[in-house]
Amino acid sequence: MISASDFRNGITIEKDGTVMEIVEFQHVKPGKGAAFVRTKLRDVVNGGVTETTFRPTEKFPQARIERKDYTYSYDDGDFYHFMDAETFDDVALGRDIVGNKMQFVKEGDVVKVDSTEIGGKKVIYDVEPPMFVVLEITETEPGFKGNTATGASKPATVETGAQVAVPLFCNIGDKIKIDTRTGEYLSRA
Repeated sequence: MISASDFRNGITIEKDGTVMEIVEFQHVKPGKGAAFVRTKLRDVVNGGVTETTFRPTEKFPQARIERKDYTYSYDDGDFYHFMDAETFDDVALGRDIVGNKMQFVKEGDVVKVDSTEIGGKKVIYDVEPPMFVVLEITETEPGFKGNTATGASKPATVETGAQVAVPLFCNIGDKIKIDTRTGEYLSRA
């Protein structure tokens, strides 16, 4: 059990039959009255954010979150398929769970799959791609000699089909390092 006075960002608790992650918290001690904890909670399953206040003495069970490595197998159009690296089980996740997080992940890459247990049932609620990936440029316009304005970039398509803004010196066939959180070009690999 965790009390509201021990809340920190990133802690997950069970509240009203759902698993909530603390996004923001603030301990408030008004001049009159009792102290309280003001929080922003995110439902880890559906993503909804709620603002709630608690007395510092309120206690909640801490939710158990499992983060496990899975290998991305393939996309069949409706579902993304992942293989558990330990048990070799196939897990199919819908686009509603994955979103656009897989745009820089190619088949065979390892991702983290986050799950929790709600009512005795395992619920997968998030997929985390690797922070950085190296991908090959498959399509881009050629850079022109003398066109060296500072910070100039051009659009490029990488092997997963995603669009990335790259510097003018990058060409088709170049391997580039990309930050998957922001979708930004980092360097040539």
